Amino acid sequence: MKRSSKAMMLGGVALVSVLAIAGCTPSSTADATKDAPVTQAQIDKAMNTDTDLTFWTWVPGIEKEVALFEAKYPKIHVTLVNTTGGSQHYPKLRAALKAGKGAPDVAQMEFQYISSFRQTGDLADLSPYGARKTQDEFVDWVWNQVADEKGVWAVPQDSGPIGTLYRHDIFAAAGIDEAPATWAEFADAAAAVREKTDSYITDLPGNDPGQMVGLFWQAGAQPFGYDGGKTVTVNIDSPETQKVVDYWQDLIKRDLVATDADFNDEWYQGAARGKYASWLVAAWGPVFLQGTAKNTSGNWTAAKIPQWKAGEDVSGNWGGSTSVVLQSSQKKIAAYEFAKFLNTSTESALALANEQFLFPTTKAVLNDPEFVDQTSEFYGGQKVNEFFAGVSDTVSKKFEWLPFMDYVYSSYNETLGKAISDHGDMRAALTAWQDEVTSYAKQQGFTVK
Repeated sequence: MKRSSKAMMLGGVALVSVLAIAGCTPSSTADATKDAPVTQAQIDKAMNTDTDLTFWTWVPGIEKEVALFEAKYPKIHVTLVNTTGGSQHYPKLRAALKAGKGAPDVAQMEFQYISSFRQTGDLADLSPYGARKTQDEFVDWVWNQVADEKGVWAVPQDSGPIGTLYRHDIFAAAGIDEAPATWAEFADAAAAVREKTDSYITDLPGNDPGQMVGLFWQAGAQPFGYDGGKTVTVNIDSPETQKVVDYWQDLIKRDLVATDADFNDEWYQGAARGKYASWLVAAWGPVFLQGTAKNTSGNWTAAKIPQWKAGEDVSGNWGGSTSVVLQSSQKKIAAYEFAKFLNTSTESALALANEQFLFPTTKAVLNDPEFVDQTSEFYGGQKVNEFFAGVSDTVSKKFEWLPFMDYVYSSYNETLGKAISDHGDMRAALTAWQDEVTSYAKQQGFTVK
């Protein structure tokens, strides 16, 4: 493994800015436009016709995978536009769609944003182009992120099943022989680490809703739901989420975990100097960490995330993206074939995993020796890819999003996130988050369940 850039590694977890959601009012016709199923003859003709496609992404170095596609289909030229990430990518995309010009044919899109672009009718249903035939190529829970009974809205690209990266040297200094298997054991370990070392067992940042939502996911919560039309489900303040926030409230109150904002200089320095003895992070984390804390090489091990019940093996997800075809594209056959090739052809998908370090979503790559047999000196020779490939099989299969996650995450930062940072009342903040999101949904014309 080698270092990748922050922009790439956080592509699936781009920090959310407060964005105006163009056309947020629910559309009753968002899924109404259905193209007729295409034939193989139509596909062959499209792929042998001179065509220019435009692709928006934030992944550095993806030119190689684009070139592989163009080599196979020399009549198709792909113009690559690097939009640099979520804070700029989505506003640019919404502006182009609203203007009715300048939008790409294919765009990278994180799981949590599919619903918002779908409800405005901006995503093409890929079912007529044969997308459902690829379902068995993807991990089951990942497929559920892009498809439902009404359509297939994207081709999966990468994901972020959550595990634990821990400093076994710090754990040993605290008298801990292995990673805690349950959250109860994690709390005991947190006390030992704090008492016997200069470290915290981990950091729970108040500025990162993606991590907290991933912890909710692992706990079996279903905080969000969307029917693809006018109805949303807001169940943020539930017994499952209450269990999670009560757990972390106790650790914060006892000064057993840090609450530092993440992905800034202070946090990087903390990771490098051993302030945090572990990181509850997604599968994109191992490469990111070894570039951030080079001086700690050999001291880290990957392990499963602690379980709420002993003997269980359930994880959540933090991050992940897809390739979508825009409804405005006049070249949907070629656009879909490009999105499919990029993410499912063996050579392209392996390159994305091994060179761009995007954690794969296809079963083929997750079982390919060229991916899973890699060892890492930083992790003491552990096959970290193989480990997280196993974690991917344990992610809870059903998790949905609201069609205005921009607002949901900005509201988090002002409610639950603020309570974490300020060491305030997290249970009250959870209720406030629920109330704010419910009110916003109603103001935007949705029926709230």
